[in-house]
Amino acid sequence: MATATSAASGSAPDRHTIGEVLAMLRADFPEISIPKIRFLEEKGLVKPERTPSGYRKFSDGDVERLRYVLRMQRDHYLPLKVIGEHLDALDRGLEPPAIEATVPTVPQVALAADGLPSGESFLRRDGLRLSRNELLKIADVSDGLLAEVEQFGLVTPSRTGHYDTDDLVIVQTARELADYGLEPRHLRGLKAAADREVGLVEQVVAPLRRTSDPSARARVEETAGELAALSVRLHATLVKSGLRHF
Repeated sequence: MATATSAASGSAPDRHTIGEVLAMLRADFPEISIPKIRFLEEKGLVKPERTPSGYRKFSDGDVERLRYVLRMQRDHYLPLKVIGEHLDALDRGLEPPAIEATVPTVPQVALAADGLPSGESFLRRDGLRLSRNELLKIADVSDGLLAEVEQFGLVTPSRTGHYDTDDLVIVQTARELADYGLEPRHLRGLKAAADREVGLVEQVVAPLRRTSDPSARARVEETAGELAALSVRLHATLVKSGLRHF
């Protein structure tokens, strides 16, 4: 994978804004977002140029690096550290190690070191799609429990009838709570509280959505993730604090 070079005439290679890169990648990677591209840059996997005013300018080679990273994540479930080693080998003219055939596995939810979700974790999308039977088997729940979880609005299948990673975690957690006698009907209050927290986040990011400033609009997802993480941290700490009175 070589970086695009300039034409024989000596003209500079094409340079793209982050928004243009997003549009170029979205057809093959629908879950890509501007915060995701920034995250990969922070990890050193791509190093776009910066204009004097601080705007990112991506070369054709940068775009191909991003394609490689996203493909290795999606198709081979490689961690970013390993992908970075592959890119380093390619940069030095070497061939990356052969990728062994893998059996798809359910991605684990990424949590911060303190056990609470980070802002970035709220933006992570893995593209997982499970059928109803797959969800029942992986979550180890009965069809009756899943039906109750759906009845009380805790999970809703997509238009194609599939379930994602969040649905899996919710169903698994509902099963574990059921072991303590807490049935899905008892969890309606938790769902209502979560909806209220989402509403608070929407209030904050709504002005950013309406602005014509591209940089402000690009911060919507990033801001929403950070606010969500703070909200969950506060909620969890209030519960922890309340338990001290038992």
